[in-house]
Amino acid sequence: MHETPEMATGRPLSDLSRLLFGHLHRSDQQRWGHVYLQGLLHTHGKKTVRRMAAVVTGSEAASTSLHQFVNASPWEWAPARGQLAHWASRSLPVRAWTLAPAVLPKRGDRSAGVHQRFLAESGRTVNCQLGLGLFLDVGRAHIPVDWQLFLPPRFTGDAAVRDRAKIPATTQAQPLWAQNLRLVQEMTSWSNGRTAPVVADLTALCDVVPLAQRLQGSGHSFVLAIPGQTALGAPELPPGEKESARSLLLRRGVRHPAGPGRQIVSHDTPVRGLRPGGERNQGPGRLMAEWDTSSGRPGRIWLTNITDRHPAELLELARSPHGAQAAVHRMGEDFGLLDFEGRSFPGWHRHMTLVSAAYACATLEGMTP
Repeated sequence: MHETPEMATGRPLSDLSRLLFGHLHRSDQQRWGHVYLQGLLHTHGKKTVRRMAAVVTGSEAASTSLHQFVNASPWEWAPARGQLAHWASRSLPVRAWTLAPAVLPKRGDRSAGVHQRFLAESGRTVNCQLGLGLFLDVGRAHIPVDWQLFLPPRFTGDAAVRDRAKIPATTQAQPLWAQNLRLVQEMTSWSNGRTAPVVADLTALCDVVPLAQRLQGSGHSFVLAIPGQTALGAPELPPGEKESARSLLLRRGVRHPAGPGRQIVSHDTPVRGLRPGGERNQGPGRLMAEWDTSSGRPGRIWLTNITDRHPAELLELARSPHGAQAAVHRMGEDFGLLDFEGRSFPGWHRHMTLVSAAYACATLEGMTP
């Protein structure tokens, strides 16, 4: 392998590379992990393994080793992601853990998790993989640190399809809310008890009520977008009766001035939780939304169990999913998010780990105080 000037002087990447791949016992795995990161950072245009190998090593023949490293070399991605999360958390204060999807268009039906999905924002159906990411919101940037791949039932119910995609026997199809909960649980295991509010707008993907219940039950603070028709209880309602979130804000919401021409409407409501052992609990919560003065109705409605901060501050935090989606777009444009050439489940996870690390390194370099 020929060392380029960037490899010799790129201290932030070298430090991160050692953290990500230090758990690998083989020096060749560590070396090719570093080369792959270099390729994602320094190859212009499409990030094929052949082009990345040529840019970083000066030889297209090295593409075989890069392909092997991502698709076939036996290394676990979870330890690398844990180290990435630690590294990013040390760089800047984390104000939220943001959950956001990444739709990855694909051709054919062989790639792990590929399926037909209708996208409401574009009004069309695409053949795609659906990745679910957890991003660390550090204010000026959103750093991806963990991923789940949505698997339709055919990928876990058919042994031949499972084997072809190299999906482990322990991996089962799960509802999307459960996969997002898994991301929070993994981040919690890496954070040594230092958590941040979970922020997400997943209303176009899944039922968020089960996610809110589990987050409440496990003691996580959250700010989650919910559909206006979501049925909720309230202290002033008879036991067992529920009312829609939109109706509660319209009939009982309190409006707060939040700057010139801007109002926020909120309403205190209990949040019901479900503990990991199955017991139910309940705590204080709040509905809130920007008030649309032209229509006289609330805009996007959010449910939170954070009641000691002003609604305006929480709605500012609720902008975090937009930042995460901007990060997904930039990862696709500049960091090879959409350029994975394999079809396997392990290969997808390794590629997403490496893309996340490259994006984190490029984004955070120069931002640390």
